[in-house]
Amino acid sequence: MAQLRQDYSEFVKRNAEVIVVGPEGPEAFARYWEKEGLPFVGLPDPKHTVLKLYGQEVNLFKLGRMPAQAIVDREGVVRWVHYGHSMSDIPPNEELLALLDQLG
Repeated sequence: MAQLRQDYSEFVKRNAEVIVVGPEGPEAFARYWEKEGLPFVGLPDPKHTVLKLYGQEVNLFKLGRMPAQAIVDREGVVRWVHYGHSMSDIPPNEELLALLDQLG
């Protein structure tokens, strides 16, 4: 999430909203967001509802939810998705910003 915070203004310039979905409950999520001062939206998903909708993988041998990034347009259509195979398999912001530029 630190990398998203770093370039958050670049996402905003492209009329994109960053939403981070996580497995924690609302209270834990709120505490973390406040502590870290994150500028984007955090959505607690303790029942894995969003995880299931977008096909995010859970691998208990690799510490839980695998990273997943998606670009969803204003109509709710998934235009691009990346499913990570490890906790460090996260595309760089430059790649996401370039994709946003291409999608217009």
